[in-house]
Amino acid sequence: MDLFSLPRLGVVVPPENPTAEPEFNHLLGAGMNVYTSRFPVTPGAGLREMLETYNDVLPDLLGSFGALRLDATVVACSASHYLLEPAGDRAFCDELSERAGSPVQSSTQAILAACEALGVTRLTLVSPYEPWLTNTSRAFWERAGLTVDGVVLVPAETAPAPGGDPRFDPYAVTTAAILRRIRERELPSDTALLFTGTGMGTLAALTEVARSDPQRTLLTSNLASAWWARRAVGERGEAHHPLLRRLEGATV
Repeated sequence: MDLFSLPRLGVVVPPENPTAEPEFNHLLGAGMNVYTSRFPVTPGAGLREMLETYNDVLPDLLGSFGALRLDATVVACSASHYLLEPAGDRAFCDELSERAGSPVQSSTQAILAACEALGVTRLTLVSPYEPWLTNTSRAFWERAGLTVDGVVLVPAETAPAPGGDPRFDPYAVTTAAILRRIRERELPSDTALLFTGTGMGTLAALTEVARSDPQRTLLTSNLASAWWARRAVGERGEAHHPLLRRLEGATV
């Protein structure tokens, strides 16, 4: 195989995110070359300000790939796009695609595309976000026409925040915590599980849930983005990763 003849996927990711590139590489395997650019560090900024900054700089940040020809690009940051609401997110991605000269998709729009292809209308969110951002996420999906049956909060299993409140940090969530929180809930039979955010590591947890609940539709920001990327570049061969094969086998 000629390594440099493979489709090229650009991925834009927050600076501290330890999860997106490893999960994309595991999901896509050797069928696609992945190239990344990272959002700037925003010292002293609160979470909302940081996310708004990501949206502000994204058009110019896509230019950091220079003359590198990309077949498609994923913006691997769900939280910043929740602030745009579905219509604004879609319009932003259309604008970015025109500017880049190839398809650019947010992880949020990739999830919506997967939901449409799967016929999914009901979601249960598995969220590592602090409450205001979880609520923003829920509102995003509801405004997109999906029914949110409930939310499974997954705080980080580290020292709690001052005052004893749970500490929310997607990058510090463990597989054990995800599985325990899901098992504590009685889920409706027709609800898909959506693990929100690109920074929470999910592949091990999803593999276990897929084994124990084989009829359940499972979606994550990175899994849906990898699914979208294969479609965007016209990849026809069998997907590398079992979770991606499972998702592609269920699409209509």
